[in-house]
Order: sequence, then structure tokens, then C-alpha cells
Amino acid sequence: MYRISLSYFLVLLFITLSFGVRAQTLSLKQAVSTALTNYGTIRAKSNYAEASKSAVQQAKREYLPNLNLSAQQDYGTINGQNGPQYGLGGLGVASAGPALAKQNWNAAFGGLYLANVNWDFFTFGRIRERVKVANAAYQRDQNDLEQEKFQQKIRVSAAYLNLLAAQRLTKSQQKNLERAITFQNTAIIRAKNGLIAGVDSSFAKAEVSNARIALTKAKDLEQEQANRLGLLMGLTATSYDLDTASIAHIPGNLLEDTLVKSTHPLLKFYRNRIDVSDEQVNYFKKLYYPTFTFFGVMQGKGSGFGPGYALDQSAYSTSYADGINPTRSNYLIGIGMTWNLSTLLKNRPQVRAQQYISQGLKEEYNLADQQLRAQLALAETKLNNALANYKEAPIQVKAAAEAYLQKNTLYKNGLTTLVDLTQALFTLNRAETDRDIAFTNVWQALLLKSAALGNYEIFINEF
Repeated sequence: MYRISLSYFLVLLFITLSFGVRAQTLSLKQAVSTALTNYGTIRAKSNYAEASKSAVQQAKREYLPNLNLSAQQDYGTINGQNGPQYGLGGLGVASAGPALAKQNWNAAFGGLYLANVNWDFFTFGRIRERVKVANAAYQRDQNDLEQEKFQQKIRVSAAYLNLLAAQRLTKSQQKNLERAITFQNTAIIRAKNGLIAGVDSSFAKAEVSNARIALTKAKDLEQEQANRLGLLMGLTATSYDLDTASIAHIPGNLLEDTLVKSTHPLLKFYRNRIDVSDEQVNYFKKLYYPTFTFFGVMQGKGSGFGPGYALDQSAYSTSYADGINPTRSNYLIGIGMTWNLSTLLKNRPQVRAQQYISQGLKEEYNLADQQLRAQLALAETKLNNALANYKEAPIQVKAAAEAYLQKNTLYKNGLTTLVDLTQALFTLNRAETDRDIAFTNVWQALLLKSAALGNYEIFINEF
């Protein structure tokens, strides 16, 4: 039974490893989705947007009245003295008692309990402007998140295309190495049989070595592109099996949209920055006006000193219960106005400074719009050039392949030199490399146009 169990375990292990080593094909949409979930900058800006959303709720609640509850229980003397005083910095003691002829140290307990309502019910729109500033800041941070997601989609797509191109180049260099090894073997056999000079076999070995170096460089480039894609996806993997069938065709929607719109995610973010600054200008202007406040106080007070203490200094009790029991109550309600007239002078430079900031943000918006228009013009040119190269690439590969086949046949029959064959091999390798790049360049140009227009759907719907 032990042998049967061990065999069963080994079979399961073999099946698991067989399926485990087979890499799952990673599509572009899966790569983008993973990046939007894992990438640190996006997760950070998502938290910033949530913080701004909470700030909106906080700004709205600023209009609510302040309700303060207070209770204190004290023990001390109540010696009073005729004369003015001011509780500077809150350091004065609120001891209230008769002004006696001399100091005494009679002490008792006392208690003070109060509820206070303080409501700035009219501020000339100051609270409303604070809410507007908070809303504008939330919209700014939310659009900052959206434009970061858009930029991340573009970055991941570009890295994905670069990795696809690098993998195709690796395959082309692998084929080139196989061809070099084939004619090297042919050259060695013919040299041993005395049909060609021995130097041809040495020259063939040099070409094989060159092909191996080119293959190693291609693999190194592929590793770099895979690493970049992994970083953008928030992963540590450095090997990916990509969906090569997705770029086997040429996209159909290439030259339709040619206008940068204000709905571009980047332009919306820059527009929101201006909105926040403008709302802050309006808020600072509201600080010029006074504040109307409603207030109300309900107070209860207890004391261990009796009402006849001014005439009889023995009329007090040191009992804790007698001191904290409230025996007197008062209430007070009223409406007040506060207006710091110096704010008319102090806030004017602040308003002017914020207006300059708004103007600066508008200039940045104009610059971003100008750069996007220039990028769109460049994308259109690149797209036309990439299409032209795409149409020429198959012609070049077909002609180079026919030339290589011809030179290879002639060399085997001793009708041409190894130099001619090597030149044909080089031409074929260059043609295949140009073909691999031409396929990818069309998609890269479309991605560049999609980024300039601010519409990722133009690209991904064709993929």
C-alpha cells in the first residue's frame, strides 16, 4: 500500500508541475486591469480622492451650531477685592465673594454646570463658499485619479507592445542563428572534403558567433521590457506569455478623430485646478464681511458658602455634597455681530495672490492643450509612416528570403562565395527585423494618437 500511495503521489506531482510550468497567456486587457488594481500611484491617488470627499462632508457640517457641555467641581477660597481685572490668556481665577477687610482661608466646595450653544447663522455666504472649495478640491482629486488611470493604461499598453516586439525580435534572431548554424555545418563538411577553402569554415563560425550575440542582445532587451511591464502592473514576475494574435491584424479606425477635446482626462484635471483656485478667491473675499452669531447659555451653580457669608464668615460648609449641589440657575440668549475691520486690509493681498495663482494655472492649462495638439499632429504623421512601412515590410522579407535561398543554393553547388551568402543572410535578418518592428509601430502610433485624444477606447477596441 505504501508503494501504491507513493506512485499516486508522484503522478499527481508530475501532473501539477506539467500544468504549473505552462505560462498563462496574458492579454493586454488583463495587464491593464492588473495595473489599475496594483499600481501604487493609483492606489495613493484613490485615497487622496476619498480624503477630499470626506472634506466636503466636513465643510458642510461647519454650518451646524456649536454645542458645548461643561461641568466642574472645585474646592477653594472666595476672597474678593474691589478693583479692575482682566483674565489675560485665561489665567485669571474666577473666585467671587465679598470684599472683606482682611484675608481669610475659609474654603468650601463649589460646582458649575452649563450648556452653551453658539451658531454663526449668517456669514454672507462664507460657509457656502467653503463647501464649494471642498467640492472643487474633490472634483480635482477625482479627475487627478482618472487621468492617472488613463496615463497608466497608456503606459501599460506601450510596455505591452514593446514586449511583444522584443519577443518577435528574439524569435527572428533565433531563426537567424539556426540559418547560420546550417550553413556553418555545410561549410565545415565542404571544407573537410576539400571543395572549398578552410577559411570559409572559420568565417562561418564567426557568423554563428555573431548570430548568438545578436540573440543574446535580443533576449536581454526582451527581459528589460518584461521587467518594465511587471513594474507597471505592480508585479515582480519577469516572464510573460503574451497574446501575439492580437496584433496579427492592422487596426481599422486609424484616421477618423483629429481634434483634442476639453474632455481629455488631463485637461479636465487642469481645469479643476483652476476651479479650486477660483473658488478660493471667492472664499477669501467673503472674509471681508461680518459674522452674525446666535448664542444661548444655560447655567447651574452650587456653592458651600451661604448667602450670609458677607456678614458672618462662619456661614459656610466644607461638605462636598453641599458644595456641588446646584442651588442657583441662570440662562442667557442673544444675537451678536463680530466684524474684524482689519481683514479688509489684511486679506486683500491674499485675494490678489490667489488670483495670480489662478492665472498661472490657466497658463499651465493652455500649455497642456498645446502639447496635446502637437502630440496629435505627431501621432498622425507616425501613423501614416508606420502604415507605409507596414505595407513595404512583406515585400522586403519576400525578396530577401528569395535572395537568401538563391545564394544558399549557389553556395552549396560552389557557384558563389561565402561572402555573398553572408550578405544575403544579413539582408534577410534585417528584413525580418523591420517586419517585426513595422507591425508594432502601427499599434504604437495608434496608441500615441489615443493618448493625445484622451480616448483609450480608440486603441483598446481595435486590439
